Amino acid sequence: MTETTITSLSPGLLPDEASPEWLNKGDNAWQLTAAALVGLQSVPGLVILYGSMVKKKWAVNSAFMALYAFAAVLICWVMWAHQLSFGNKPMGIMGQPNLSTVTQKYLLEKLHDKMIPNADYVFYQFAFAAITVILLGGSLLGRMNFYAWMIFVPLWLTFSYTVGAYTIWGEGFLSKYIIDFSGGYVIHLSSGVAGFTAAYWVGPRIDKDKDHFPPNNIIHMMAGAGFLWMGWSGFNGGSPQAANGIASLAVLNTHLCTGTSVLVWMVFDLIYFEKSSVVGAIQGMMTGLVCITPAAGIVDSWTAMLMGVLAGSIPWYTMMVLHKKIKLLKEVDDTLGVLHTHAVAGLLGGLSSGILAKPNLVRLFYNLDKSRQGPGLLYSVINSSADIHAHDGFMQMVYQIVGAIFISTWNIGATSGICKLVSWLVELKMHEDDLEIGDDAVHGEEAYALWGDGQRDLSLRLFRRSLAFR
Repeated sequence: MTETTITSLSPGLLPDEASPEWLNKGDNAWQLTAAALVGLQSVPGLVILYGSMVKKKWAVNSAFMALYAFAAVLICWVMWAHQLSFGNKPMGIMGQPNLSTVTQKYLLEKLHDKMIPNADYVFYQFAFAAITVILLGGSLLGRMNFYAWMIFVPLWLTFSYTVGAYTIWGEGFLSKYIIDFSGGYVIHLSSGVAGFTAAYWVGPRIDKDKDHFPPNNIIHMMAGAGFLWMGWSGFNGGSPQAANGIASLAVLNTHLCTGTSVLVWMVFDLIYFEKSSVVGAIQGMMTGLVCITPAAGIVDSWTAMLMGVLAGSIPWYTMMVLHKKIKLLKEVDDTLGVLHTHAVAGLLGGLSSGILAKPNLVRLFYNLDKSRQGPGLLYSVINSSADIHAHDGFMQMVYQIVGAIFISTWNIGATSGICKLVSWLVELKMHEDDLEIGDDAVHGEEAYALWGDGQRDLSLRLFRRSLAFR
């Protein structure tokens, strides 16, 4: 930066000791905002959504599982998991852990070729890791032992999530080949497959909960969903780590795909069930958000709406039709249908990225001097030229499929191993008596302690405690 350029800047943009010349204050402000938006998706977003989307007796437990995971992931992420995911010293299929992420020297250094400090990226990626674990937990609501969950969270973060993040976003063997703009594979395919796997090992809810599990507060459920939808502006808009055109396109595409998916899901509900429901609309919202995630900044807006049509129809079909026909899907009790809303939609988005990614947008987002992400199959076929070959698009589809297979296989194996390990320490599932009672038995608290209920439940708790001391 020349002396003339510096003197022409307004005082607020001038470099100083806290703002070195490489720091772009606009990028920095946007990245912190985006990270905060992603954090708000979990707390309070998923805390509210989980607490209201389940049966009344599980409201506290479900919300508390999300709150605990957010806090636990934060500590683990800063202490070791960030370096396992993004460390530049390889250790097999993950980075080498160290404590640099708690040091001022590392946190205030420039992030690679970006104009923000490492601290922004650590916080942003923490918010991604936290929401992944919480989404996984949606498969386990209404029966998992809370103390088993407390052990499961740091183990799964360490041995499952970090491997996917390192492999696709870090320095891993697929990082130069896979198109995953903001986590269709790393976050959503992982959480959906791992959640379904964990649900298999934990076992089902009691029959009367499985057969009748109505939301306890539809209005609060919509409020939690609102945090998720609007928070996704930061989820996808923050991936470029800059306040640039790709970020703007990613935000717009995110909402276009989601709005389309909601409408398509509602239409299918109307045709099939003769009425549209709030729960269905929220499921459609979720699948739209998930589907666009791996492609948000690298596809045209018409493509985003096309992906919304796919997101509102294919996961609807797997959830409403296939789920009732396939034996394994019927046997595994996936409480909130995370397999469909995240694994199916994430896979759909990842494969769609391999078909519909626009060459010039791929070049703008990825540093193709170091990476080899290719154009989408569609553009490589219809725009074949000296720079773009049909072979490139076919190879990109191969990479997307290989990435999906690796993430799915790793999560099945790692999650199964972690569940077995936790089961040797504590029971994965609550005791039958606690399953009958719910929150009051597990936490000694209830979500809606109105005067009459509070008096009765308080007396019951005091009676149980008196028995325990005899």
